[in-house]
Amino acid sequence: MSHWIDIANLADIPQRGARVVKTADGCVAIFRTAEDEVFALNNACPHKAGPLAEGIVHGKAVTCPLHNWVISLETGEAQGADQGRVSTYPARVVDGRILLDLSFLRARVPA
Repeated sequence: MSHWIDIANLADIPQRGARVVKTADGCVAIFRTAEDEVFALNNACPHKAGPLAEGIVHGKAVTCPLHNWVISLETGEAQGADQGRVSTYPARVVDGRILLDLSFLRARVPA
């Protein structure tokens, strides 16, 4: 069962920008693309846990600020020759507000 929580106004995140939402289960990076699409990923790069929210958003990807790994915002998969994946979470925009499915987040965290 979904449990959508209101986390921010879409306008609070600049286009091609990100913000971090701290939850009881860890930090989630919320990304906004130039086309106003919203994606939610674990904030730690699979390479050396770089802060993805501080990376450069381009298209539907983010480049980690530590070692330039490119991570797909849609799948969480590392691109190119790099291998690894971060968790992704359902996020959507309703009436200008960003919603995150907290129940899905909790389902992904190991016990």
